[in-house]
Amino acid sequence: MLKSKRFNTAATIILTVLVIITLLPLALIVISSFTKESALIRNGYSFWPQEWSLDAYYYMIKQGAVILRSYGVSVFVTVVGTAASVILTTMLAYPMSRKSFKYHNALSFFVFFTMLFNGGLVPTYINYTTVFHVKDTFFGLLVPSLMMSAFNVLLMKSYFVTGVPDEILEAAYIDGANEFQTMWKIAIPLSKPIITTVAMFSGIAYWNDWNNGYIYLTKRTDLYSIQNLLNQMITDIQYLASGKVTGNIGAEVAKLPTTSIRMAIAFIAMLPLFIIYPFLQKYFAEGITLGAVKG
Repeated sequence: MLKSKRFNTAATIILTVLVIITLLPLALIVISSFTKESALIRNGYSFWPQEWSLDAYYYMIKQGAVILRSYGVSVFVTVVGTAASVILTTMLAYPMSRKSFKYHNALSFFVFFTMLFNGGLVPTYINYTTVFHVKDTFFGLLVPSLMMSAFNVLLMKSYFVTGVPDEILEAAYIDGANEFQTMWKIAIPLSKPIITTVAMFSGIAYWNDWNNGYIYLTKRTDLYSIQNLLNQMITDIQYLASGKVTGNIGAEVAKLPTTSIRMAIAFIAMLPLFIIYPFLQKYFAEGITLGAVKG
């Protein structure tokens, strides 16, 4: 009993320290975004800056219309992509988990194989642009590399094996339910934790993705997600601050809070995840715990 109490105390202390270490960089980003540019240059990053400023956010407000449009693109792509990803992952993982399905082992092998090897960036780009014609379209943000994840499929398959009792499924078959009815009315309602977990993984991947926009959007900059837009803003600010711009524009650029703007951009990009995660934390922890058990 005493050893167990000591272990719990030590584990609590260690986890608390790890949480603090994880949160400190995030706190530094937020604080730096409210720090005056001259103080950042003079004193570096600090958890309690000598001078506070909202200059970075004033600059962001001036770009408000463009940022709101990109937020809309990101929300649309994230919602549609996450929904499609969850549906496809569930439809693939469920038959893989059923031993009564003749090809469940072969299907599992093919899914696992894609985690080890892929066609490479260049062949993938050629296929998507010349065969599927996703260049400069919403599909270029939705489909490549993000819509299906072998890891999510195997995670959900493991949950179906360990978290959905066979006895319940067999009872449904006896009552006359077919495979689709059993999956829809029994397996899926019992699998809310793993579905929420997969949805969160997929949603984070879509929200944080800038690679698809960078590769597949060459002309339609109006389709830039928030990540692509913020990345473009950082690139523009770096160029303007490089000293290559002269005259009145160069003088105005010199006043831009370039460092604090980067921190503000990072904070704005992370903010939606901070808001959503607390509501999904319960299902996320349960889904990871049960889905990680090998079936």
